[in-house]
Parts: sequence; structure tokens; C-alpha cells
Amino acid sequence: MLEILYEDERYVAVNKPNGLLVHRTRIAEEKKEFALQMLRDQLGYQVYAVHRLDRGTSGVLLFAKSPEATGLLVKAFEEREVNKLYYAIVRGYAPEQDTIDSPIRPDKDHKHKAPQDAVTHYTRLATIELPIPVGRYSTARYSLVQVQPETGRMHQIRKHFAHIRHYIVGDKRHGDWRHNQMFLEELHSPYLLLHAGLLEFIHPVTGEKVSIAAPMPQNMHRLCLQFGWEEILQKEGVTVVVGSL
Repeated sequence: MLEILYEDERYVAVNKPNGLLVHRTRIAEEKKEFALQMLRDQLGYQVYAVHRLDRGTSGVLLFAKSPEATGLLVKAFEEREVNKLYYAIVRGYAPEQDTIDSPIRPDKDHKHKAPQDAVTHYTRLATIELPIPVGRYSTARYSLVQVQPETGRMHQIRKHFAHIRHYIVGDKRHGDWRHNQMFLEELHSPYLLLHAGLLEFIHPVTGEKVSIAAPMPQNMHRLCLQFGWEEILQKEGVTVVVGSL
């Protein structure tokens, strides 16, 4: 069962767990479960994805209940009228605040396409230095960042943090394998540490502001507590998913 965060006559939002694909894709044909089909079976009728989250990313995922409702919100996403807030744990001490304005090259399957403009704003919320050697360093430094992507390109946040060399921990494709391995072996964390915590938009039919927050998955929340970041999370209003990893 997917946790439903918001529902009205036209839209429904769920808290997507790490590792769950939004819909069927030839890239991961071995997978049997997809958020789209799971929610359809759970509700008993067809739903339509308004946007996407990467397989490894947890958090707010919005669906529409009709093609018409889908179109209305897809337009809002395209015109950058939707506010998206993510939380990530990244390698190193990230700058306190910055904007990454760097075009993103399409993945291998779409090499012929030109790079797309992409803008990501972020704020560093907390840091930690762990007495665990990684590579040639005797300690390992990490930051908790709040991320606001202005555009919505595929793998944008992951690629942008790789671009500034503050790789998101747990990112197997765009990250740093040494830090991923350390988190797996020493901290028992096998997941991508990127969470879509908040989605805000003006409802295209009622005109009211809709604000949907998703509790952080237990694995990421556990690490934040271990790193002494509980007060920061409370200030941010971040809660935790109960009984899941």
C-alpha cells in the first residue's frame, strides 16, 4: 500500500519509497512493481503521472485522475509554477548557499538531443565530519542540503551536485562509489539519500494553494539523527515515515 498524502476530485499524491519506479520502463524490465500500477490497483481506477521521480528518490509523487487534469498541471510544471523542495546528503562541505546554472546533457539514449538549460538552487543546512577514512582521507565530511530545482530535467539534482563535486550519497550512476560503499558497509545505508519533501502549486481548478509534504524515509531520517541534525529537521518541519526503510 502506498501512503496517500493528498487527494481531491482530480489529484492524488503519494509518498514514493526508495527504489520504486513510477511506471514501466525498458531500462528496468525485471521490476514487477510500479507506483502507477500500485496506486491504480489501490484506488480501483486509472491514474496518470503528472511528473516523475527517479527510481532511487523518495517523496511526493503526484498523479491526476483524468487526462484533462493531467494536462492542466503538466503545463504548470513546464512553466515553472510548481515549487519543489528536496533534501539530500552530499559529499563534502557544500557552500552555504548557491545556484547551479548548468545545462544538462541528455542521457546516452538521447545523445542526439542538445543540452537543456537547468537551474538548481540549494542551501546547506548542516555538516558532519565522521572519523571514518574514505579513499586517501582519514575522515569523511558530509552536508545536509535543502534543494529547490527551478527546472525539471531528468536526473537534474543528481547531475548538478555531481557537477559541483558534492555528489549525492547513494547515487550509483552520478555519485562517488567510495562514499556509497562506506555508507553501505559502515552505516548500513544502501539507498540514494535524496528525498522530495514538499510540492506546492496553485490548484488549476479551485485556484487554491496546495502544499503537500512527505515524511522522510526511516533510513535517511536515522542517519540525520545519528549525525546530530534532529533540530534542523524539526525546524524544517520534516517528519519520518513510520515502519518503513
